[in-house]
Amino acid sequence: MDHGATHTVVNQAPPLEDTNLFDTDRALCEGLAREGAGWAADRVRAYAEVMGSAEVLALGRDANRHAPELTAFDRFGHRIDEVAFHPAWHALMGLAMQHAVHALPWREPRPGAHVARSAMHAILNQVEAGHACPITMTFACVPTLRAEKAVADEWEPRVLATRYDAQSRPAREKSAATIGMAMTEKQGGSDVRANTTRAHPIGGDAFELVGHKWFCSAPMSDAFLTLALTRDGAPPTCFLVPRWRPDGSRNSFHIQRLKDKLGNRSNASSEIEYRGTWARRVGAEDCGVRTILAMVHHTRLDCVSGSTGLMRMALAQALHHARHRAVFGRQLALQPLMRNVLADLTLEVEAATALMLRLARAYDAAADDPAERAFARIATAVAKYWVCKRAPHAIGEAMECLGGNGYVEEAILARLYREAPVNAIWEGSGNVICLDVLRAIVREPDTLPALRAEIGLARGADRRLDAALLRIDADLADPADAESRARGVVERLAVALQASLLLRVAPAPVADAFCASRLGDGGRLFGTLPAGTDFAALLERALPT
Repeated sequence: MDHGATHTVVNQAPPLEDTNLFDTDRALCEGLAREGAGWAADRVRAYAEVMGSAEVLALGRDANRHAPELTAFDRFGHRIDEVAFHPAWHALMGLAMQHAVHALPWREPRPGAHVARSAMHAILNQVEAGHACPITMTFACVPTLRAEKAVADEWEPRVLATRYDAQSRPAREKSAATIGMAMTEKQGGSDVRANTTRAHPIGGDAFELVGHKWFCSAPMSDAFLTLALTRDGAPPTCFLVPRWRPDGSRNSFHIQRLKDKLGNRSNASSEIEYRGTWARRVGAEDCGVRTILAMVHHTRLDCVSGSTGLMRMALAQALHHARHRAVFGRQLALQPLMRNVLADLTLEVEAATALMLRLARAYDAAADDPAERAFARIATAVAKYWVCKRAPHAIGEAMECLGGNGYVEEAILARLYREAPVNAIWEGSGNVICLDVLRAIVREPDTLPALRAEIGLARGADRRLDAALLRIDADLADPADAESRARGVVERLAVALQASLLLRVAPAPVADAFCASRLGDGGRLFGTLPAGTDFAALLERALPT
């Protein structure tokens, strides 16, 4: 006997790594083919293989352990406004751009391209969500750039390039460009019409900006879409602000400080000032909000896929842990109450995955199908509100499945939990999104019928969904206190849409358990699925290995 030994390590789950994040996700595999992107399965699989490797998972840890650092001045006192990122960040950015996660639908505009990209974006978020921000903005900027042909002609080829270039230098000298966004100001936040930044014309479509922006994410991007006023009393206009002026000199783009954020720590978010900053108008003057909303619409799609990816990884970690951990003489995965919790989490992730991919298909079809365009308009807001709101709760519950092991920073669950709130806040917090749904219903009268038609495809398949549809009709028929009731209305729309999708595409045990728990008399917390639920079917379907 070795009297110097204090313990041996037993009853611990091995690391969940070197797994293909696509092949081990049946809901994602089936949904990719169902929603028109079967042709992309091999490329999604290839990216998922790389991202699930131990090496790349370590990159995610390192990128968050070593936060970006701002250097405002060089050692001689010259203003440089440079943010330095850990090499792991640049490696992750390179992988994402190599696999065209930032540009697939624009590089290959074919049916299913948005679906394939959303699947890849969800996989990206499973590993490291911070670099998803510049990848998302670079993807989402293209429709807004196209509002000004000359700007699109100059910048779109750079945006679509796949060879990541981490150097800070004029865009014309780089192999590819990334695009950021700077809209909100300290006095207005989501109310961008309260902005005060001014744009002074200097000839043609060129302007100089003077003002500040309270949130500018990824400030080392090559250019930024921003809003400014061209005259008193006018609505804002959209502008493109490059980090470098056309003559190759540094633009006046002053980073005041980096935000000390709860999560998303690998990504630099900043406060900036414009002081005679060169900019180029994008879209019609005084139509900046409408112009930049095309970008916002696409970033909201990524909020849905990002939150879905975070939840999927949290679920995979919880399932993996439960299969390898024994408590009170029994494997956790075999204990009835733990099975209830895990099965409930699988329903949440499966419903989010189905909604994400169906929504992405609407983006693929929107250009040629007015009904799909109307569906995408309202369903994006509905999904953004609900999926992003559910993510922190689901991830917190998954963390609890691991107990103290999940709460420590060495585990990915702690990072996923800190990441979870941002998608509900970014591009419109909950109230803003719910009011946007009401606005769409009133101002774009084809949107609600498109959403109702989609939900109605499962009418008659489950009495609980039929009852939910009657409740929704009653909600929408009564305009009294619409704003104060908006969250409840949007929640019911989201859950009904998810139920309709699962009734049509998921195995019967999944659809039945979802309707019973979300539309029936289920509890308000995870782990309250009713007796008779086919736990084995739900858990087997979601296993990560």
